[in-house]
Amino acid sequence: LAVVNMSLLWSWCKGEGVDPSHAIVVSDVPDDTEVEEIENALQSIKVLGRVRVRGRLCDPHTQRLVVLCECKEVVSKEALPSEVYSTAGGSPWILSGPDDEVTTVVFETRGTNPTLPMPSPSHTRSNTQPEPSSPDVPTSVPVDAFFKVVENLIEKTTRPYDGHTFRRLRVFSGVLPTPAGEESLDTWLDQARLMIDESELPRREKRKRIIECLRGPALDIAQAVRSNDPDATPDDYLTALEKAFESTESGEDFYIAFRSMQQHSGERLSDFLRRIECSLTKVVQKGGLDTSQRDRARVEQLLRGAVESDLELVQLRLRERKHHPPTFLTLLHEIREEEDRHLVRLGNPSLSQVIIEGRY
Repeated sequence: LAVVNMSLLWSWCKGEGVDPSHAIVVSDVPDDTEVEEIENALQSIKVLGRVRVRGRLCDPHTQRLVVLCECKEVVSKEALPSEVYSTAGGSPWILSGPDDEVTTVVFETRGTNPTLPMPSPSHTRSNTQPEPSSPDVPTSVPVDAFFKVVENLIEKTTRPYDGHTFRRLRVFSGVLPTPAGEESLDTWLDQARLMIDESELPRREKRKRIIECLRGPALDIAQAVRSNDPDATPDDYLTALEKAFESTESGEDFYIAFRSMQQHSGERLSDFLRRIECSLTKVVQKGGLDTSQRDRARVEQLLRGAVESDLELVQLRLRERKHHPPTFLTLLHEIREEEDRHLVRLGNPSLSQVIIEGRY
């Protein structure tokens, strides 16, 4: 069955005169979509070059089109996005590049039997008998069997998992200062790691999503990783990008900067805590502080640097809790509640006086 399926897919490319290494299949396309609209959408993907539609089939079950397209450039599975949006909007179309297994069989078959006749429109419309062919590979394709192959292809390229949760990472180039519309290294790495850790996408798809959003120097690093190890994992790519573009400061340098943080004038205590947590995360990642000491270091720096929130700190009794400090989320929740109570007290001075005298 595998040989038949590969032969059918090859037949489609050969019948349309398309080199399989330059071919992509677009599925889940509405049946009323014009050829020009499909070509315009695909030509927005620069790595494909000029794109032309060479064949269309309608899946009878979904009433959606499966489109065979020919690209000027050789199609790279790693650089090909998993989906593309029409210029008119709507749901994304699913892209499928040249499958290694299919391509290998195609070229092996072509090499061993170069005179193998392929189905063509003239074969299906004429009453002439087909030419003799090898018994191993069928020369005529039943319509039902062909639609079955297309259906299998749709199932392969349709991903029910993570359909909308991890749509696309923001662009990252590694250029400084960070260009408009791009993310800084730290923010981009956080988003990429979240996608890797939480997404149910297969490893190859995660790797593709990382590469497709890289530009400039960052893309050069990714290409170097791929050249060195074609089977590199998504984490390998992130590690290489981090080493190439991260700050050269040591964990000790980050720890010193963390210990010098102070609350800005007019800054809310909860906002200051978030800044502390961001800096503390870098300290721990760089090895400047052990993870087990994180909660205590957070509270100590909050007490040291919160120069404009003495009342909130008194109410939270953080000095008495340093030896058993709360976690970040617990502390953030407590501070926000205290900030709300503080606003209420500001609106009612007599209540504020009663609370302070009653507790202290």
